[in-house]
Amino acid sequence: MTRTRRSARPRHHRIRTFAGAGVIAVIAAVVVPLGYRSMETPSGTAAPADSAAPVTPDTPDASAPAPRTSSPRREHGGPVGEADGVVPDGTTVFDDATPAVAELDAELLEALREAAADAAAHGVEFQVNSGWRAAAYQEQLLREAVGEHGSVAEAARWVATPETSPHVSGDAVDIGGSDAQTWLFEHGAAYGLCPVYRNEPWHYELRTEAVDGRCPPMYADPTHDPRMQS
Repeated sequence: MTRTRRSARPRHHRIRTFAGAGVIAVIAAVVVPLGYRSMETPSGTAAPADSAAPVTPDTPDASAPAPRTSSPRREHGGPVGEADGVVPDGTTVFDDATPAVAELDAELLEALREAAADAAAHGVEFQVNSGWRAAAYQEQLLREAVGEHGSVAEAARWVATPETSPHVSGDAVDIGGSDAQTWLFEHGAAYGLCPVYRNEPWHYELRTEAVDGRCPPMYADPTHDPRMQS
């Protein structure tokens, strides 16, 4: 996949979810939709009813469902694998052999590695739960989210379309580990690494303007992000 890279940014070293035919008809009308819903809904933790509370370094949004790390299957064309952006357990920002890491935007990856090296000195490791994703993988995740959350509108709070997802363009990474998320929340701006959504404390993107200031205000969830409206 070809992607235009931005010019490299200067390095900054800092600490950084049975009574008759009528009765039978009523039973069928109730049971069949429920059975269908059960078949299409994958197991997993449901999203919180209200996840728009501000995140702070001391109190990250622990009610938010963790990002998926299992290997999903395509509706057509067989299983989705590492080549599509599925991340093996234990992947870090230094794993060049993993496409989810290697296909990230070059500047984003450089900033992540610089921050990870500094965090490691404090006993904090940056694990990658998700990074770059192929469009087929993103589409699969979106279908699963609709099944899990019950509607397209609710799913949109957690999973973007392939056309709008910054994961598909390689411009977003989901960092695993509450200690790593907290460290990045406190120090990430010094590397241009910023949290974007209050309901996803693991989701980071590069904002170079934050290096000499602070990260921009977070959106409550992706449905409030203008980039998701196209």
